[in-house]
Amino acid sequence: MAKNQQANKPVLLIGMGRFGIALAQQLVDQDKEVLAVDRHRGLVQKYADTLTHTVEADATDIEALRQLGAEEFESAVVGVGTSIESSVLIAANLVDLGVNQVWAKAINPTHGKILTRIGCHHVIYPEHDAGVRAAHLVSGQMMDFIKFDDDFAIVKMRPPKALQGKTIDESQPRKCFQINVVGVKSPGKDFVYAQPDTKVSPGDTIVVSGDVSQLEYFADHA
Repeated sequence: MAKNQQANKPVLLIGMGRFGIALAQQLVDQDKEVLAVDRHRGLVQKYADTLTHTVEADATDIEALRQLGAEEFESAVVGVGTSIESSVLIAANLVDLGVNQVWAKAINPTHGKILTRIGCHHVIYPEHDAGVRAAHLVSGQMMDFIKFDDDFAIVKMRPPKALQGKTIDESQPRKCFQINVVGVKSPGKDFVYAQPDTKVSPGDTIVVSGDVSQLEYFADHA
């Protein structure tokens, strides 16, 4: 119960640019309550009817954040990307107010390093991450690509020839390619978790996990 209550707590979003609005709208779609803040009145008015709450305020002023009750939020996201100075000031204010989880968008590694040093718990590089993901999708037969820390990734893709017409036990992807087949989806059927006797057909979609370099080799050479 406590975990569900934690997950349903409202989120404070600072910065209503493209990144911030995309994030806020997704949170709203997930039935999360969002307080979106921006100092530009036009943006605040534009999204007043689609987001839970929108407020015009200058978040570089810690007193403005106090008036909004920022210290009562468990999670806050700094989506400001046009001004590094504003981004850093806002993030520092949120950290000083004791927000438990501060997420901040960074436009380059230097920006990200500053955000980390002032106490941000999570630094996001949306442009860089989107570029890496797109490169993997464009260059091979991967259909989706999600990278985590330490070069670990999960990929959705069409099965390479080495798996087609064979069960997982027969193709031995872990032994041969150092990757794991997590699940298989056949056309018109539900996704199933892969078992040793799960047979993979050419028209299937598979979900695999492993080291990025091994997944790239598997996608291009298996």
